[in-house]
Amino acid sequence: MMSPVITIVNDFIIPIILILNIFFAITVVFIERKNPTATIAWLMALVFVPVIGFVLYLFIGQSFHRDRMFRIKQEDDDILTSIIESQKKELFHKVLPTEQPIPDSYRRMMLMLMESNRAFITVHNKAHIFVDGNDKFSALLEAIRGAKDHIHMEYYILKDDAIGNEIFAALTERAQAGVSVRFLGDGLGAAGPGKEFFKPYLEAGGKLEFFFPSLIHITHPRINYRNHRKIAVIDGKTGFIGGFNIGDDYLSRDPKWAPWRDTGVQVDGDAVAAMQIRFFLDWNYASKSDEITYDPRYFPEHTRFSETWLPMQIVSGGPDTYWNPIKESYLKLIHLANESVYIQTPYFIPDESILDALRMAALAGIDVRIMMPAKPDHWFVYWAGISYIEQLIESGVKAYTYDTGFIHAKTIVVDEVAASVGSANWDVRSFKLNFETNAIMYDHDIAKQLKQYFLSDLEVCSALDAERFAALSPKLKLKLSMSRLFSPLL
Repeated sequence: MMSPVITIVNDFIIPIILILNIFFAITVVFIERKNPTATIAWLMALVFVPVIGFVLYLFIGQSFHRDRMFRIKQEDDDILTSIIESQKKELFHKVLPTEQPIPDSYRRMMLMLMESNRAFITVHNKAHIFVDGNDKFSALLEAIRGAKDHIHMEYYILKDDAIGNEIFAALTERAQAGVSVRFLGDGLGAAGPGKEFFKPYLEAGGKLEFFFPSLIHITHPRINYRNHRKIAVIDGKTGFIGGFNIGDDYLSRDPKWAPWRDTGVQVDGDAVAAMQIRFFLDWNYASKSDEITYDPRYFPEHTRFSETWLPMQIVSGGPDTYWNPIKESYLKLIHLANESVYIQTPYFIPDESILDALRMAALAGIDVRIMMPAKPDHWFVYWAGISYIEQLIESGVKAYTYDTGFIHAKTIVVDEVAASVGSANWDVRSFKLNFETNAIMYDHDIAKQLKQYFLSDLEVCSALDAERFAALSPKLKLKLSMSRLFSPLL
């Protein structure tokens, strides 16, 4: 005789889930109108593994209310962006001087991103690359402790550990000194620290907001639409951007992942204004009571960098952007390559356009190399990525696993001419579902430096070549195939 619990499950819960699966399937096809690949993947998940498919779709798949969710954000973006529209036009006319001409192909890329993403161009900048978390956070803490007017920070992950407490102790001290301090954390990634962690900071006058706090708004999807950006702006003069979150593991203090290899950039100069605007837009969406309005003090003159030359664009993407600027910037860089394309990413789940671009570049004789972790933090995502690598090496792409520690860098370097460093991985989630921001730098010295870091990293890498794939066990090959099948959902 079946227990009452089993009877309830069989007679009520499972039929309800099956009915909801049918509803979700109709939603995927007729309402959300996802791309065909994702549609087929979701239909397979809902039909062949109904309970698992139901749970997956409930938490990471449904997006039919996305437009309603971000309509307010788009209105705020339009309002604030209109304030700086005249500045953008002025910059556009000033930033392409003839004394240091930019190749026409890259000028076209700049114009494309400016038109599609409002990513205005600045040239009077200085940039310092970080590949070690200790160096990055030492510089960030120095900048925070020297702040005179304001500190604006937004990070996807914030942990209640040594570096998290050190950062917030510095922010608290500056707030007590009268500096305006705002911290924006992602509602999921930064949800770990409790109220006691933030209490001294808030009592000192620091302001705190969470972007799309899923733990509160439980009717919203909890995995999608995360603010994956990592941005800090100090006094409107110095900015930090890249892949580093705030946690001890990013400083190689967690033996499981050490040494941690990441990439970030400290920016001084006019490009900081674009990072400042990005923070404004995200803060104003998240905050209900502390809207930031335009004030000249947030955009100081950078006269000390008037003689420097480093063309840069701050490019942002997310579910609230009509186009796909992050992916399009990656595609454009690949298409502009004449000699080499070097990519570092912890997650590699490309769509057909990225696959085709990399394959075509390799077949054209361009040195295309991709570096991934050897010990991933998400096995299912990792297996899917490896399956794409196997396809690419057949066309001449070279791939490697980073065998020492964990590589978390999100970079592309092309021809020692241009490079991108930021928060966006090479996967569907970063291209479409998360809010990301990258710094694209059109500078020989920066590109050469990042290329050299890539080549140095090769010393602790192993090649992902045909022989290595041939040696995979049948069981692992099956895992690769299954993960690849559901990769559009990742």
